Amino acid sequence: MADPSSYRPSPGQIPDSPGVYKFRDEHRRVIYVGKAKNLRQRVANYFQDLANLHPRTRTMVTTAASVEWTVVSTEVEALQLEYTWIKEFDPRFNVKYRDDKSYPYLAVTLNEEFPRVQVMRGAKKKGVRYFGPYGHAWAIRETVDLMLRVFPVRTCSAGVFKNAARTGRPCLLGYIDKCSAPCVGRVTPEEHRELAEDFCDFMTGRTGTYIRRLEKDMMQAAEEMEYERAARLRDDAEALKRAMEKSAVVLADATDADLIAVAEDELEAALQIFHVRGGRVRGQRGWVTDKVEAVDTSGLVEHALQQLYGEERGDAVPKEVLVPALPEDTEAVSQWLAERRGSQVSLRIPQRGDKKDLMATVQRNAQQALGLHKTKRASDLTTRSRALEEIAEALGLDTAPLRIECYDISHLQGDDVVASMVVFEDGLARKSEYRRFQIKGFEGQDDVRSMHEVIGRRFKRYLQEKERTGEWEEPQVTAPGATGPAPATPGVTGPAAPGATGPAPATPGVTGPVPAPVLTAASPADEIEPREDDGRPKRFAYPPQLVVVDGGQPQVAAAKRALDELGIDDIAVCGLAKRLEEVWLPDDDDPVVLPRSSEGLYLLQRVRDEAHRFAITYQRAKRAKRIRSSPLDDVAGLGETRKQALIKHFGSVKKLRQATIEEICEVPGIGRRTAESVAAALASTAPAAPAVNTATGEIMEEDDGGAS
Repeated sequence: MADPSSYRPSPGQIPDSPGVYKFRDEHRRVIYVGKAKNLRQRVANYFQDLANLHPRTRTMVTTAASVEWTVVSTEVEALQLEYTWIKEFDPRFNVKYRDDKSYPYLAVTLNEEFPRVQVMRGAKKKGVRYFGPYGHAWAIRETVDLMLRVFPVRTCSAGVFKNAARTGRPCLLGYIDKCSAPCVGRVTPEEHRELAEDFCDFMTGRTGTYIRRLEKDMMQAAEEMEYERAARLRDDAEALKRAMEKSAVVLADATDADLIAVAEDELEAALQIFHVRGGRVRGQRGWVTDKVEAVDTSGLVEHALQQLYGEERGDAVPKEVLVPALPEDTEAVSQWLAERRGSQVSLRIPQRGDKKDLMATVQRNAQQALGLHKTKRASDLTTRSRALEEIAEALGLDTAPLRIECYDISHLQGDDVVASMVVFEDGLARKSEYRRFQIKGFEGQDDVRSMHEVIGRRFKRYLQEKERTGEWEEPQVTAPGATGPAPATPGVTGPAAPGATGPAPATPGVTGPVPAPVLTAASPADEIEPREDDGRPKRFAYPPQLVVVDGGQPQVAAAKRALDELGIDDIAVCGLAKRLEEVWLPDDDDPVVLPRSSEGLYLLQRVRDEAHRFAITYQRAKRAKRIRSSPLDDVAGLGETRKQALIKHFGSVKKLRQATIEEICEVPGIGRRTAESVAAALASTAPAAPAVNTATGEIMEEDDGGAS
């Protein structure tokens, strides 16, 4: 590991103009490329105290052995040079989007004498007009099949075209009028090119002109009693309409725009792009990337714009680019996009209307893509096995932790404090074993104390389950007629079972009653697992090999202390601190830092995130229930229908509280005894403090509709 101070340039050496800088390792390989408005300020930031740097930045500067820079005239030139160098050097610490598949395009080869319509993948070629990308190749073929009725452009390969020209016989599409057959001279090269250009015009959104022209020709043919031609033109118009219906209108103003959305976590990000042309979604694509550098959403957007439009020119760059967050240097990026398009490009965040609604759809697609990527990665058996092995090695465990339990605390400013327990077995979530807890031991906000309480309650239940099934007593494990002491299991001290002649068996790390007995002829298999009457295992019956807590040293220490108080020391404990993704172990002053690409870290992060999701879902539900609660909820025998009748009759809980018992009895379905119960319940409940209009200071009348 290199010391950044060994290659730090003096401040006077670095210019204060725009430019691009490169970090190289000891082998002179470029490991990071960046740009800056002011090179002196930006580069100096990398040479501050390592403790103040983001972990990914810290790893980069300690891997590097030198830094160099190139001065440019403008920020736009810096943006272009940065993109060029990232593409050339492929630096390991730069964000690089990897396409999750090769997207097909509808391509028209205008660079040929007889342009051809076909499906194309891979790098774009000069002189070829592209439309898309599409999600599936069959979607392109369906669209082309409908449009060939009106625009019979050549679709055959070069070999088929040459063979038809040699024999003088067109292919099948030529016979059924879905190709103008330029191979046999039915149309001239100029006429065929005009058809191809009309095809391109229709695909770019200029649809109304062609449909109106077809309908006009159809009416004229019908007036001239050329009914067969009129029917053919009608079918052609219907085919074009069906082709248009395949991409519904999403923006009424016929906008050409690209919408970009990002879904991210600490380690990865998913990007989704919708290509809208003529107000219709013409294509969609998605990327997934590892966050190998310290980058926020605006940085991810800037990298995406570079990769999307770095090789594009003209209409391939749309008039509008809608993003979830603007790049740091919005003006320079907008100017760079405008230069590539040849006209002004609007780069902005949608605030209202159809564009904001469509952006929400793109965002949902990005979230689903990230979730699907994580699911695919987690479902691979080899990957899961490697992740468990890496965790065992990093934490110094004897075996891979096949059962992992993770705990998280959730609250809202100290109210509705709850905790979650999630279980992963063999690297996969086991949702049937998830549990949730309410913190009962104290009031207020104290995550460390809450963690101690939850761990203590969970494993106290585990010990109780063992005791309930008799597994804490020493079982008679010798076969009938055998003499001598029962075989010992190393590590547990506890009371001997009645009649036992040997020392108590032991299990590593537990001081107290004996866990599961050894299976012998005298101990049938159904004694090994505690089970419910329906045959299912009891809750909290199985101990994990690893307990993970969401937090750092304090939470880990609290969890370890709870286990120690119960005499359990054969369960490993660690914590995962979310900000820096560091793994903390009990009694260690320094964290365990797993490599960012580690499958073990990925699994721990997934377990932690699931615990957080489960906890916050419960906390929100609990808070919502509390907010919706009413003093009437405590009245015995008063159902929802009669509660609503009371509120409807009086208008609010405040007015109901002021009513007499006789007035309450006037409500249909409310007897005197129920009315007395209602009055008593409301009298025992202090009214809420009056609401105050913060703008005017006016005390507002209560009208709570049932909540108090």
